[in-house]
Amino acid sequence: MASAAEQLAANMNMGSFAKATELHKRLLFTLGALLVYRIGTYVPIPGINGEAFLAFFQNPDGQRGILDMFNMFSGGAVERMAVFALNVMPYISASIIVQLMGAVYPPWEKLKKEGGESGRKQLNQYTRYLTVFLALAQSFGIAVGLNAQPGLIDQPGLFFIISTVTVLTGGTMFLMWLGEQVTARGVGNGISLIIFAGIVAVLPSTVARMLGLAQQGQMSAFTLLFIAIMAVAVIVFIVFMERAQRRLLIQYPKRQEGNRMTGGERSFLPLKVNTAGVIPAIFASSLLMLPTTVAQFTANANLPDWMSWLPLVTAQLTHGQPVFMILYAVLIVFFCFFYTSITFNPEDTAENLRKYGGFLPGIRPGKRTAEYLDYVLTRLTVIGAAYITAVCLLPEFLVSSLGNSLYFGGTSILIVVSVTMDTVAQIQSHLLAHQYEGLIKKAKLRGRGRGGSAPVRR
Repeated sequence: MASAAEQLAANMNMGSFAKATELHKRLLFTLGALLVYRIGTYVPIPGINGEAFLAFFQNPDGQRGILDMFNMFSGGAVERMAVFALNVMPYISASIIVQLMGAVYPPWEKLKKEGGESGRKQLNQYTRYLTVFLALAQSFGIAVGLNAQPGLIDQPGLFFIISTVTVLTGGTMFLMWLGEQVTARGVGNGISLIIFAGIVAVLPSTVARMLGLAQQGQMSAFTLLFIAIMAVAVIVFIVFMERAQRRLLIQYPKRQEGNRMTGGERSFLPLKVNTAGVIPAIFASSLLMLPTTVAQFTANANLPDWMSWLPLVTAQLTHGQPVFMILYAVLIVFFCFFYTSITFNPEDTAENLRKYGGFLPGIRPGKRTAEYLDYVLTRLTVIGAAYITAVCLLPEFLVSSLGNSLYFGGTSILIVVSVTMDTVAQIQSHLLAHQYEGLIKKAKLRGRGRGGSAPVRR
């Protein structure tokens, strides 16, 4: 027999959505925030020569390193050098650094485990401070690099560097605040939705470019159809793997309280196949794109003799090259295991189960439970790492056979599908909560119609 929650979920339809006025307000706020973000990606920083920078960005070889990923995540703001060119990447980097430090730095580890809500707020504050520092460092590097390029700046100098650092850092901090507002007053995770909007914004131009290549005869109709079918298959595969989990049965013993027997319940500990999420793909692609980025900004410079190897290395670390794909796969697998070990600690989980009296059937509490959790998690991480590697390397094989003009990142597909699933789940939870509120109100009205509350026995 289905539970009450499952029955309510089955009854959700457009009628229940039309009555959820609170959800309408949240959706409108989210859409308005994303609209503000998209407008900001078209506002250039002061003093930049837009046409010259676009020509510099879209160089003939199509290799711009990490700028390609930043441009994809920001919805084209980098190629326009807009005020939101840094996007929320400094915030994401700061969040990852704080999470890693929370596992290896004892004071932050204590805040994370024992601080509760106040500890979480303190770590969030550290994340904001680190975001400001990273945004200042990245914007200063961009400003100095642009100032050294002839023809890109109308009036190069110290004033341009200061104004560029101020505008880019302010844009990142505004997006961080906007993302927090969406999380609190809208639907979904605000930071994830901002990245999602940037990726989706460049999708129409990518599709139009592919259709243009097919129309010009540079791509066959069969190839275009194959890419479309493969994209749908990859999305279905990602949805299946992101929802896949291993559910471990947890048994709570029975105990006697007075004349009653309590306990004896069963629950499940869900372990996701992909515990690390999209973090390994982002880390791996960022590290591999750094040499190409350095080569792009030093293309016109006279390199010393000891750096003569840089062009040879960057030629191999480009999309579609065998060396790039091998290193990409190795880094993804490494970061999958590393980040999973940071986010899930089997010993802490086993200790929490022991404190609350829970145990895995057939396994002794404590050390044996931790060893079994580590055993299961390791094998799940192998499957998750193979899944992420396959999704990220599939576009690379297309690049090697069809060319760089058709490149689309597996990381972007992972982000779009994951954010869409999380947002839809939150919308469903809001609808479910609205239905619960309606049932409670109906119950109160029925109670009043029957003459109020029953008399109290003395």
